[in-house]
Amino acid sequence: MKQYKYKVNGAQYDVTINEIQGQLAKVVVNGIPFDVEMQNSQLAEDNLPDVTTTAAPSAAPAAPVAAAPATTEAAPSGAGEGTPVKAPLPGVVTKINVSVGQQVKKGENVLVLEAMKMENNIAAEADGTVSGIAVKAGDSVLEGAVLLTIA
Repeated sequence: MKQYKYKVNGAQYDVTINEIQGQLAKVVVNGIPFDVEMQNSQLAEDNLPDVTTTAAPSAAPAAPVAAAPATTEAAPSGAGEGTPVKAPLPGVVTKINVSVGQQVKKGENVLVLEAMKMENNIAAEADGTVSGIAVKAGDSVLEGAVLLTIA
């Protein structure tokens, strides 16, 4: 396991490379796992040094994540036309509170984005109608990614 810290456009990213098999690496960026295809890389699994860390014992094991209740949520419909609502930080979409065609008011909570074990309510940036949803619950997104569009 190899650990790195990067700063991109003022945003801090903690990257851990857990495993490399051929040109595929299993990495974790700010707590979010990704499979990364490497091109022209000199890294090999054998070259990764072992990193040992000690952590304070936790008081209780982490609770399993409960399955999300069944919703009438449709698959992503694309970004649509209008004002985009973008991710303010990288994270995982945990809940979408609107659907395409729904009227929203500026400031209304349209979805929930989990980042660094915190839930962040993402608000509509304008009054209007949701014209497209570009993500679904469970999707990992990067900072600046279009989540949905309001026309």
